[in-house]
Amino acid sequence: MTDPEMNARVSKKMDRPVLVLAALAGGFALTGCVGAFDPEVDAASPIAPRFVALVEANRTYPRWEDFPKATPVPEPVQVAARVNTLRATGGTLAGEVERLEWTLGDAEAFQREVAARIAATPVSPEAVQTTEDIEARAEALRARAAAPPPIDRPRP
Repeated sequence: MTDPEMNARVSKKMDRPVLVLAALAGGFALTGCVGAFDPEVDAASPIAPRFVALVEANRTYPRWEDFPKATPVPEPVQVAARVNTLRATGGTLAGEVERLEWTLGDAEAFQREVAARIAATPVSPEAVQTTEDIEARAEALRARAAAPPPIDRPRP
């Protein structure tokens, strides 16, 4: 006859003690954080009085009174009325859109008209020179960035 506990894994036998130890270890680790909630202020610091005053003034903030009040949930009848209003408004808008005349005309004629308007707009001389000036400046900077030739040094 075999013992059923003999075939059980070790972790099944050790579950309860392991959990207790883990809980104790976690609790012990968290006790180190308790001091972070009540830090001490260095009295020699020049900002200590101002810091303490700000902390004391805001110690009770936020209060429940400072939060906005929750709006009451509307009744189903009110929701249904709003939905019906939206449906009617949407239907009216859809009817107005259907009555619009959507004429785009000839695309090629539109393209020619736009090209003619662009060609009729005069370009200032400064704008024409700007691209040339930029290219000349870039070329001058490239020339300045070139490494100088190596210096011949006499060999000893």
